[in-house]
Amino acid sequence: MKIAFVAPALPKAGAVAVGVMDGGKLAASAAQLDRATKGALTRAIKGSRFKGRPRQMLEILAPAGIGNSRVLLVGLGKPKDIKDLDVEAIGGSVVERLSRSGERGVTVMVDAIPGIAVPAPAYAARCGLGARLRAYRFDRYRTKEKPEDKPSLEKVTVMVANPAAARRAFADMDQVAEGVFLTRNLVSEPANIIYPKTLAAEAKKLTKLGVKVQVLGVAEMRRLGMGALLGVGQGSAQESQLLVMQWSGGARGKGKAAQPLAFVGKGVTFDTGGISIKPAGGMEDMKWDMGGSGVVIGLMRALAGRKAKVNVVGVCGLVENMPSSTAQRPGDIVTSMSGQTIEVINTDAEGRLVLADALWYTQEKFKPRAIVDLATLTGAIIVALGHEYAGLFSNDDKLADKLFAAGKTVGEGVWRLPMGEAYDKAINSDAADMKNVGNRAGGSITAAQFLERFVKKGTPWAHLDIAGVTWSSKDSPTVPKGGTGFGVRLLDRLVADNFER
Repeated sequence: MKIAFVAPALPKAGAVAVGVMDGGKLAASAAQLDRATKGALTRAIKGSRFKGRPRQMLEILAPAGIGNSRVLLVGLGKPKDIKDLDVEAIGGSVVERLSRSGERGVTVMVDAIPGIAVPAPAYAARCGLGARLRAYRFDRYRTKEKPEDKPSLEKVTVMVANPAAARRAFADMDQVAEGVFLTRNLVSEPANIIYPKTLAAEAKKLTKLGVKVQVLGVAEMRRLGMGALLGVGQGSAQESQLLVMQWSGGARGKGKAAQPLAFVGKGVTFDTGGISIKPAGGMEDMKWDMGGSGVVIGLMRALAGRKAKVNVVGVCGLVENMPSSTAQRPGDIVTSMSGQTIEVINTDAEGRLVLADALWYTQEKFKPRAIVDLATLTGAIIVALGHEYAGLFSNDDKLADKLFAAGKTVGEGVWRLPMGEAYDKAINSDAADMKNVGNRAGGSITAAQFLERFVKKGTPWAHLDIAGVTWSSKDSPTVPKGGTGFGVRLLDRLVADNFER
């Protein structure tokens, strides 16, 4: 989807979208069109249930008096209530409405409306971002789709006073959108296409943007003592990998500002459950069990794309969890890179084993100022929070608060759950330092407690369980169903608001 910003002028052809406020009050551009059509817009509103409420829409086809093929009236609601996310939703809703209309382009006319907290150039940029995010489509394997079933809309032109300011505001947003799309693509690919080696290869493409990428193989990880990660992948014909990405856009030297911020992702490219095999129903969804690594790769794309003034490292443990004669068994005891031993009670609780070694490696190698890990870790988090929020666990209140605020700003909500000694005791083992699962109670919490045992004292750490938000079975204004890319915008905002110099 191409997004353009131009100065205001009544478009002479094609589709045009204009705003209508709560109660049916026309914005300036809409009023101008109403006069040109001798009241066609006003008559259409009076003859419908359209009231200008948020994201209500009303189409008027080929009104007399103008050369436009259609006018789309877009409900804005009350000006004082309009925030950034509402504007993004407007852009996305326009694209969704006209996507298969036969229109190839639409002009969205942005007016300076008294009472709106979002300045017109920022409004235009947010509208363009919403349009881009909603236009995403993963269709590379559809070979017999009829032309009439394919989206026709190719371009959104946003008319606004001071289009240059809108372009500047949109530039960084566009790079973040590219990071979201990369994550959505990776999560959507089937497991015969994306497996540890090929996922690492996709990340290597970020070198073109200045990201330093290193990939460790099995032999190197074995020398480092990564028995937890390697145990998960030993049943697969696909070799496990440790992906390490570095973006150095911040301060140099040895001060705190030069310490990198670290993001660690679970990259189980397909999860059968291993010997503790999952039921067949729905197992195809386990292609996106690498969602945490997908977010970290997409985030690195976003930060490098917008030249973020921060030092960041992204580390992803990439494995495939398969049952075979070489797969680890329930009851096996593995030794992690930290030296701690783990009794594997359930081979389907594999993501935490991968993260255990990835977290320890990240701290040993980079000594980060803070760590955030992401994983499609537990089904229990979906029971607790549904598909609306990611679960947040942390040893640091300030970091947790920053994540909550960032999520609220971009519409990627996180909800903090408790941790504590009583939960931690549930993963004590009689045979090793710990076991990889507790009982059925508080499954997401005991998984977080497991991860905390691999976080060094004094290191601010947060864990995001994104199992419920990585994939969606329904559309939203800026997220079509499928891979959501949830987490890229959240973490980019965390960085921008708190860690850039």
